[in-house]
Amino acid sequence: MPRFLESLARPGYAAILAMFTLDTVARAILITVVPLQAYALLADVQHVSLLYFAASAVGLCATLSVPWLVQALNRQGALAIGTGCLVLAVLCFSLEQLWALALGLVLQMYGGAAITICLNLYVLENISKFALTRFEPNRMLLAGIGWMAGPVLGVFLASHVAPWLPFLLSGGVSLLLLLYLQVIGGLAAPVNLDVVRARTNPARFIPRFFAQPRLALAWLLSVGRAAWWNMFYIYAPIYAVATGLGEEAGGVISSVGSAGLFTVMFWGWVGRRKGIRWVLVLGYAATAVTTALAGATMGWPLLGAALLVASAFAASIADGPGNVPFLRAVHPYERAEMTSVYSTYRESARLAMPAFNSVLLLLFPLPAVFVASGATMLALAQVARFLPRRFGRERPAADPTNPDPV
Repeated sequence: MPRFLESLARPGYAAILAMFTLDTVARAILITVVPLQAYALLADVQHVSLLYFAASAVGLCATLSVPWLVQALNRQGALAIGTGCLVLAVLCFSLEQLWALALGLVLQMYGGAAITICLNLYVLENISKFALTRFEPNRMLLAGIGWMAGPVLGVFLASHVAPWLPFLLSGGVSLLLLLYLQVIGGLAAPVNLDVVRARTNPARFIPRFFAQPRLALAWLLSVGRAAWWNMFYIYAPIYAVATGLGEEAGGVISSVGSAGLFTVMFWGWVGRRKGIRWVLVLGYAATAVTTALAGATMGWPLLGAALLVASAFAASIADGPGNVPFLRAVHPYERAEMTSVYSTYRESARLAMPAFNSVLLLLFPLPAVFVASGATMLALAQVARFLPRRFGRERPAADPTNPDPV
């Protein structure tokens, strides 16, 4: 058996990357289909924002129970529950009813959070701090495959084959993730790790998280990055429909923009040499300019679409370091608690972004969403300057004959 396949057949680095990738593919197939379904059911972009806000509020509260789930069922059980939630979510989406859509969004958010928390814990246990600047670009590069192919594939299948087919395919990938976990025998945590000490009341460790400036800064930067991508995947397809480009154009914008994730290896390399502060400031600033210009040029749909794609490539610069600011800052003895809080950045972004935009759309038309998102990214470029100047720069290996395994 080739060495690559052998590495996939047992718990380890390759297996963790494969599971991240399967999770990404399952969600990417629906990332454009679901907002378009919501827009078709509600026929109003502000109502779509309100729906996402309500679902995100419930999802955020549910996510804080994941540490209890990990403690009660162990990590393998929690990951299985997460994949099960993703399967139930696609069943709800396939009903094409408003109540089912709302329930599906909540299940999707909770399932994704459970999977992400478990996999991040495995990363912290198996990859050294100084290897993270290599692992995260690898993870983001593989995620780029799903984010590039998934949106356009989902819209194409729904439009030209069968409306239910993207949901069937996404559910099948989620089941494949669960099956793969069983085949490799799970990713058991080492004995006496922090999961044993995980507390079930999140209110006890949220203050501890935000009392640490580096953790709070990492969380804020990730919230902004996730909020921008949520904005992109929700409103870019709606932009395409509203400007007359059509649903398939929305899928193309999402997929071509996601191709920027293939540049994360380069930006990870830059970060290891110049420090990730430099990369993050550049990424947030470039995203701010291109996103605001996309909103300002909505009267020229093709130009606006091109700028949206350019803004996604700019956002991929900030994705190069991935979760390194958090992974480098967290203490080993409180990984489970701090990881569960940090992982709420996705739900917090999903909550804050549609809440703000639902109010904004009461006063202004759709282009205001992109202009406001650009202003937010410009503010985050200033926030990123608070990272240490040389933070994340690669250190020489102690033993050059034993290179990093990632």
